[in-house]
Amino acid sequence: MNLKRSIIVALAAIAVLDGSIIAWTNSTADATNAVVIEKIADGGKKFTWTTKSKEAVDLAAKIIHQIETMSTNAQTLEQAKKIVALDPDFAFGHYLVATFSQGVDAEAVKAETAKTRELAAKASEGEREYMEAVFQIRANEGDKAVPRLVALAEKYPDERLVHMMLGQQYVNQGKVVEARKHFERAIALDPSLPRVYAFIGNIELLGDNYRKAREYYTKAAAMAPKSVIPFNSVFGTVSSYVYEGNYDAAIKRMVAFREEYEKNGGPAQFPEVFIWNTTARLNLESGKPEVALQFYQKGYESIPGSKLSENEKKTWLGRMHHGLGRSLAKLGRHEEAWKHAETIKTMIEAGGEEGKAYWPAYYYMAGYLKLEAGDYKAAVENLKKADMTDDFHKLLLARAYEKLGDRENAMKTYQAIVDSKALGIERALSYPEAKKKVRMPKAT
Repeated sequence: MNLKRSIIVALAAIAVLDGSIIAWTNSTADATNAVVIEKIADGGKKFTWTTKSKEAVDLAAKIIHQIETMSTNAQTLEQAKKIVALDPDFAFGHYLVATFSQGVDAEAVKAETAKTRELAAKASEGEREYMEAVFQIRANEGDKAVPRLVALAEKYPDERLVHMMLGQQYVNQGKVVEARKHFERAIALDPSLPRVYAFIGNIELLGDNYRKAREYYTKAAAMAPKSVIPFNSVFGTVSSYVYEGNYDAAIKRMVAFREEYEKNGGPAQFPEVFIWNTTARLNLESGKPEVALQFYQKGYESIPGSKLSENEKKTWLGRMHHGLGRSLAKLGRHEEAWKHAETIKTMIEAGGEEGKAYWPAYYYMAGYLKLEAGDYKAAVENLKKADMTDDFHKLLLARAYEKLGDRENAMKTYQAIVDSKALGIERALSYPEAKKKVRMPKAT
C-alpha cells in the first residue's frame, strides 16, 4: 500500500501543472482579430488561452501561481469550479477541475476530462496540445507525451508551463541531463517560483549529490509562502538523509515536520497519519521496530474522527495492519505478525473488485514476513507477485534470492534498483544496499 499515493490531492495536482503568465484570447473577438492572435502564438513565444472571460483567465493564473509556490489548498478545487462557472466553454477551466478532483471524486475526473477534450477542439493549438499531453501522462503514456511536449517547447520557447512538464517527464524517464536543461530554462523565465528548485533537488538526489540536493530543497522551502507546507522539500530532504544512512537526521526532520504540519493547519486538510507512518517506517528499517509499532498505532488514531470517506478509512486501517505486521516480524513475533497479514487478506477479499488493487501490497507484506521468518522460498513466491515498480519490494526479492543461493537473479534484481530513477523513500531505502551488492566481487 504505497504511502506516497495517499498524500492529499494537492500533491497529485502539483505533478501535472506549472505556472506561467497566461495571455488572454477573447473568443468573442471578430475573425480578423482571432487570426492575428494565432499568428502571434505560432510565431513566437507563449500560449494563448481561449476564453471570453478575463476574470476566468485571472483566476486560472492565480491557481497556477499557487501550484508553482506550492500553496494549493482545500479551496483550490472550488476556485477551479468558479472558472468553469465564469466560462463553461473554457477548456482549461475544466482541465483544472479534473486536476484537482483527483483523489476526491473519480466520476468528476472522468467527466471533466471528457469535457476538456471536447472543448479543446476549439481551443488554440498550444493549450490543446499541452492538455492532451498531460492526459497521456495521467494515462501512463509518458513516452507518447514527451514528443508532443518537445514540439511545444520548440514552438513556444517562452512557455514555462511546457518546460516544467517536460523536465518532470525526462526525470521519470531517467534522462536527468535533459530534464535539468528544461528546469534551468524555467528558472530563466521566472526565477522567483520555488517549485522548480525542489525539482532540481530531485536531480541532485538521483546523482548521489545529497548535500547539494538539500541545498535546493532548503531554497525551495525558504522561497515558498510562510503558510505553505513544503511537502516536496521535506520528503526530498528526508530521502537524502536515508541515502546517506543518517536515519537519525531523517527521523528528526519528520518529527519537526509533524509539528509544522499541525501548526499550519494541515490536519484540517488531511490527517497526519502519513507523517506518523513515514516516521514509523524509518524507525522500522533502521532497527527500531518497537518504536515503529507504537508510531503505526499512533498514526491510525488520527483516522476514525477525520473527514475521510469510509473507504479511505478502511484503506488506512489496512495500512496500520501492514505496518504492525512488519514491525512484529522484525521483533521475531512471527505468529502475531501473520495474523495481521491474514486480516489484510480478508479485507481485500471483502473489497471485491476494488480490493483487487491491493493484492500486490498483500504479497509484499507476506513476502516481508516470510523473509523475516527465514522461509526464503515462500518469500520469493510472494514477492514476485508484489509491485515490481517499487524499489523496496525489489530489494526484498533480491535478499530472498540471495538467501536461496540464487546469485544470478539476486544480482539482476539489485542492478534493477541501481538503474532505477524513481523518486521517493522506496529507492532511498533500497539503493545504498543494492549499490554495495552489485559492486561486490563474485565469490570463488
